[in-house]
Amino acid sequence: MAENGSSKLDTPTNISLVATGDLVSQSLEYKTVSVFLVLLVCGVGIVGNVMVVLVVLTTRHMRTPTNCYLVSLAVADLTVLVAAGLPNVSDSLMGTWVYGHAGCLGITYLQYLGINVSSCSITAFTVERYIAICHPMRAQTVCTVSRAKRIIAGVWVFTCIYCMLWFFLVDIQVNSAGHVQCGYKVSRDLYLPVYLIDFAIFYVIPLLLAIILYGLIARILYLNPLPHAPNSGIAMATTLRRSCKEPSDATKGGAQSGRPKTVTKMLAVVVVLFALLWMPYRTLVLINSFVSTPYLDAWFLLFCRTCIYANSAINPVVYNLMSQKFRSAFRSLYHCRRHAAHTRSLSTLQMGSQITPTRHDPGQMPPGPSWGGGGPLLGPAASLLFMK
Repeated sequence: MAENGSSKLDTPTNISLVATGDLVSQSLEYKTVSVFLVLLVCGVGIVGNVMVVLVVLTTRHMRTPTNCYLVSLAVADLTVLVAAGLPNVSDSLMGTWVYGHAGCLGITYLQYLGINVSSCSITAFTVERYIAICHPMRAQTVCTVSRAKRIIAGVWVFTCIYCMLWFFLVDIQVNSAGHVQCGYKVSRDLYLPVYLIDFAIFYVIPLLLAIILYGLIARILYLNPLPHAPNSGIAMATTLRRSCKEPSDATKGGAQSGRPKTVTKMLAVVVVLFALLWMPYRTLVLINSFVSTPYLDAWFLLFCRTCIYANSAINPVVYNLMSQKFRSAFRSLYHCRRHAAHTRSLSTLQMGSQITPTRHDPGQMPPGPSWGGGGPLLGPAASLLFMK
C-alpha cells in the first residue's frame, strides 16, 4: 500500500473510508463507481428509513412494541448512512479528509453510535419476539409499547456513553504527501482489545443470541406448536394480538394466525442480512488485526463499504416486501402526502378566486360599509390568516 493511504479501515476498523491513495483508488473509474454506488445506496436508504419513521409515528395502529424497535433501527441506520456514507463521497472525490479535527471526532462517534444502536435494536426485537411467541402469558406485561420505549431510551443512552471512547482513539494526521487523514492515533496493541470487545458485544453475541432465540421460536411455530387447549389458546391469541396490535376479527382468523409467523420471518430476514452484509468487513478487519501485511485491495474495500451501507438501506425494502401492514402504510403515507399537496393547491386557488374584485352595476352601491369596502375583504383576509 502506498505511504499516503488515508483509509481509516487500514488502522483498522472505521468505515468512513477515504481514498486509499494507491493508483486504483485515484483512478477515474474507481471514483466514478464509488461515488455512484454510495449515492445510490445511501439515497435509497435515507428515503426508506425516513418513511419507516413517519409511518410508525403517524399511523396509530402501527405503534406496536416491535415497530418501536424498528423505528430505533431506522434512526440508527440513518445515522450510519449520513455519518459514514455521505462523507465518503467527498473522500472519494478529494482524496483527503476535509472535515477537520472536530469533524473527525464527531463523524467517527456518530458512525459507531449508529452501528452499535442498530445491533442493540436488532437484539431487542429478537428478545421481544421470543417472549411474545414462546412466553405469551409473560408477554402481556413485558411486550408493551411503554416498556419498549424505555428499553430503546436505555439502549441509546448506553451506546452514547460507550461510543465516547472513540473520542480518545482517533485524530487527524498529515502524511508525507500532504494528504490529511482521519485515523487512529494509537498503536495496534492498544486499539486491538477495544475492537475485539466491540466485535464481541455488537456482532458475535447478538448473532449467537439470535440463532438460539429464533431456533426456539421456530420450534414453537413450526415443529412443536403450543397446545390448543381453550385457556392456552385464548391466552396465546390475546397475547399475540396485544404484541402485534392486530385487530381481532373472526373473519380473518386464518390471516391472524399467520401474521405472527410473517412478522417473525420478516425480522429473521433482517437479522440474517445484518450478519451477511457485515461479515466481509468484520472478517477483513479481524484478519488484518493479526497479520503483518494487511489486505487492503481498493475494490474489495469498496465492496465492504457498499455492504455496510446496503445493510442500513435494505431494511425498509424488506418491510415492504414481507409485511402487508407496512406495504399498506407506505402506500397510505404516499397518497396522503399527494392528497395534502393537492388540497393545498386547491385552497390557494379558491382563496385567489374569493379575493377577486366583483363588478357591480354602476347604478348600485357596492356592498359593505362606505369606508373603503373593508367589510368584503375581511372574510378572505381572515381566512388567509388562519390557513395553514
